[in-house]
Amino acid sequence: MNHWLVKTEPDEYSYQMLQRQGRCAWTGVRNNLALKYLRLMKAEDQVLVYHTGSEKAVVGLATVVREAYPDPTDASAKAVAVDLQAAALLAHPVSLQQIKAAPIFTTWELVRIPRLSVMPVSDLQFKRILELAK
Repeated sequence: MNHWLVKTEPDEYSYQMLQRQGRCAWTGVRNNLALKYLRLMKAEDQVLVYHTGSEKAVVGLATVVREAYPDPTDASAKAVAVDLQAAALLAHPVSLQQIKAAPIFTTWELVRIPRLSVMPVSDLQFKRILELAK
């Protein structure tokens, strides 16, 4: 099983909206590197959901329930989407400030490539995020 992080603007689509819906198609990704990562996602992979904007924090967990398929919002047919299912709201959001302060995250794309919307998370990084969320 792999771990991932996806970013969303909470004013457009928040983790709480995913919880209410239960499941959603993660569409709208156009960056080539982010699309590569979407294509690598497998069913049952765990996903951290990160709120951008003024919040800048990991807020919840989701699970991949459908692997990459053509993104229905992309007229060019080059993009892919995956389906995510809400798993759990974190007890305490893990802020970008907390992440940047921990040495384990210095090479992570979230810190190095802040505009990237989908990225892998190492097992150690995933575990540390969950520890910080307690």
